[in-house]
Amino acid sequence: MHKSIFYSLVLSALCVQCCPDTAQAEKYKLVRVLEVAGRQGIATDGRRYFVSGSKSLHVYSKQGELLKSNEDPFVDLEKPANHFGDISVHNGELYAGIEWFEDGRGKDIQIAVYDAESLKFKRAFPWNPESGQVEVSALAVDATSGLIWMTDWVSGNYVYRYRLADGEYAGKLHLRPVPQWQQGIACYRGVLFITADDGDADNQEADNLWKAPADATGTAAYVNHELAFDQLRDVGEIEGIDFDEMAGEMLVLSNRGKRIVLGMPKGLYPGYDREISEVYVFRITK
Repeated sequence: MHKSIFYSLVLSALCVQCCPDTAQAEKYKLVRVLEVAGRQGIATDGRRYFVSGSKSLHVYSKQGELLKSNEDPFVDLEKPANHFGDISVHNGELYAGIEWFEDGRGKDIQIAVYDAESLKFKRAFPWNPESGQVEVSALAVDATSGLIWMTDWVSGNYVYRYRLADGEYAGKLHLRPVPQWQQGIACYRGVLFITADDGDADNQEADNLWKAPADATGTAAYVNHELAFDQLRDVGEIEGIDFDEMAGEMLVLSNRGKRIVLGMPKGLYPGYDREISEVYVFRITK
């Protein structure tokens, strides 16, 4: 092999090792952006996109057409609620983490299940306060392990496991290191992907995607950085995540325009007259 070719290959390999964000950015190619009504969660059954607002549920076509909405989804709940987190869809049912959220903290946390066709409430499971979880920002159905994973935006040291079959608490997984301000979670091919609102929009910092093994029985897992969300139209507040496995796509919901402090809206950024919520669709190329 010619020396110049050899040195070029070595330099390319070193660049990938020293600049992992560049390599990962090439793995996720942004292919389209859809504006949606909800600002919290995103899920897909491969045919449609399900979106949660703070107090609403919506169904969209994959082309961005609004198909159905439920603007009063808490009416049949036994406990008071005012906030959806990220959502997940499984076997014709929509799973949502619900709570009463106020001043940066949640209470009356529960897993609520809705019919994916009608968006009507079906049943709910309460969380286990002894777990230490004090907020639910997201949940994900892990059908392979028969689990539901839940994140805590207030204290993200752990992700929490509940049994899919009956909603019973099944333990927690210690994240090392801890992604700050966790907003979305999805289980994809045995890995937990967690979005974190860890960038400072005031300083034009991008939010990030992290990953850890979806360990169904262990007590701790190491977390690795997967992607900086620097392909978005503007910095803001990253939210839900899901994967369209058949299409080979990753879906991420993000908000821009509104200033958020401790999870509560505090006005708009210059140049905006409203908050804009968008689903970013990335093709997974590797």
